[in-house]
Amino acid sequence: MDRSRVDIVWPHRSGEPSPRQVFLHDQLRYPRKANQIDVEHDGLLNYHWLMSPAELGRPMVMLEAGINSPAEVAGPDGIRRSLIAIRSSPWKAGHETNPWHDEFDLDHGHVRYFGDHKPGTIGLPGATKGNRLLLEAAQLHAGTSRQERLLAPPFLLFRSVTVYRGGRAVVKGQVEFCGAAIIERLEHVVQRDPESGRSFPNLVLDLAVVSGGDIDGIDLRWIDDRRDPSLTAEQALRHAPEAWARWVKQGRIAVPGVRRRVLASAVKSGKEQQPLPGGAEARVLQQVYAFFDGRKHAFELLASRVAAEVLRESGARYREGWLSRSSGDGGVDFVGRIDMGSLTASTPVVVLGQAKCIQPSSSISPEQVARVVARLRRGWIGVYVTTGSFSRQAQIEIIDDQYPVVLISGGTLASAVRQMAQANYGGDLGALLESSVDGYGTAVTHRRPEEVLSM
Repeated sequence: MDRSRVDIVWPHRSGEPSPRQVFLHDQLRYPRKANQIDVEHDGLLNYHWLMSPAELGRPMVMLEAGINSPAEVAGPDGIRRSLIAIRSSPWKAGHETNPWHDEFDLDHGHVRYFGDHKPGTIGLPGATKGNRLLLEAAQLHAGTSRQERLLAPPFLLFRSVTVYRGGRAVVKGQVEFCGAAIIERLEHVVQRDPESGRSFPNLVLDLAVVSGGDIDGIDLRWIDDRRDPSLTAEQALRHAPEAWARWVKQGRIAVPGVRRRVLASAVKSGKEQQPLPGGAEARVLQQVYAFFDGRKHAFELLASRVAAEVLRESGARYREGWLSRSSGDGGVDFVGRIDMGSLTASTPVVVLGQAKCIQPSSSISPEQVARVVARLRRGWIGVYVTTGSFSRQAQIEIIDDQYPVVLISGGTLASAVRQMAQANYGGDLGALLESSVDGYGTAVTHRRPEEVLSM
């Protein structure tokens, strides 16, 4: 086997021999018996060779924990942490060792990652090694000076994946590379362990995945340089992705421009808009549909609450308004408001919502979405919530015409409903659904949408 780090040519790349690189969605072998010599292992690129080949003589960058980091480096300009390697294990989600659910939306450059505080951890977030690393890194990522951002450790993201070898599913021992990321926001949250019902504090990060070079590649000489004590943090920037260097130079204002985006991925199939068959969220969605089938007006209140949950999760300051009367609503089932800006400098924006409880296997047509679009005034936004999915053409028209409408399909609805039940009803989904029926009558009113601006 050729063990040279410069002569490997990968078929999905340009065809030109290149330095050691890793590309988004590359599957890597993370073997139990690790070595830094073999380029490949079981037909996959060897993670340990990739991150720290033997010839460099450096310790391996392990992924044994969810949050990992090599030892700090004492460079000429001070101490720095070279990187933080994050590993998410979706197959463990909901287990007592990993009761949280990380979210990876790589096509839109966003990852929501929970810290390593667990239900049985004593103390506040920061008591664990992983969360201490997050808190330390967040200060540098929020830095207002170039020097602070130079020292900020890049987050390299990985998630466990299942591969099939010899017709058998192999769950452990493989990871997918998910990019390099910047901390956009760190929050203190309270989570609920779905198994024990116990609440516990934790940290959660919103990470912006930055664009890589030559179609999402990361030159790992960048990480080598950051681990080299003979180089300053400025010198260690020479092989960094252009997007990272731009963020170091400009700071927070650069994030929207350096975030990875794949526009074609905005159109999703019906299957992609629904929960995985047989999973907990698929059961939640079916229960929601069965509960409201025959009393679909009451679904409007649940849809309003789901819209609030989804918008708030994105960081928006959303305020629920009211439900419209069932007859003559003209494409509007609920009204809300988003306050844009800071607490001291903001402007309110009207949100018009439409709710449609349909078979999860059914889809919403362009004409149905157009009813909401027709009611939007300049500066207003729309939200369409359904238990089903949105047809391909409906999505294309929203994207091509740049309509400000948020589409919430069955998969997103089920996830939000499940979280709401756990957070507010002790995990009792039935109680949450009953509250939507009980509160429907008092939530309905006859008011003009713009009146929400004066609430």
